[in-house]
Amino acid sequence: METGFQCAGCGEWNETSVDESAGAVQNYVEDCQVCCKPNLLHIFYHPEVEEYSITAELE
Repeated sequence: METGFQCAGCGEWNETSVDESAGAVQNYVEDCQVCCKPNLLHIFYHPEVEEYSITAELE
């Protein structure tokens, strides 16, 4: 599923994909596409609205 997150370092928006087969709660590191800082992503699936939300913090 295509979604995105705001970099915790520079604040820029990053497009990303969530692997739906990995479950409703996921955590992994993805580098910002703009500043290259590693972001620890916390991904949660919300079944009531059928979408994922992502929060990011610097690793």
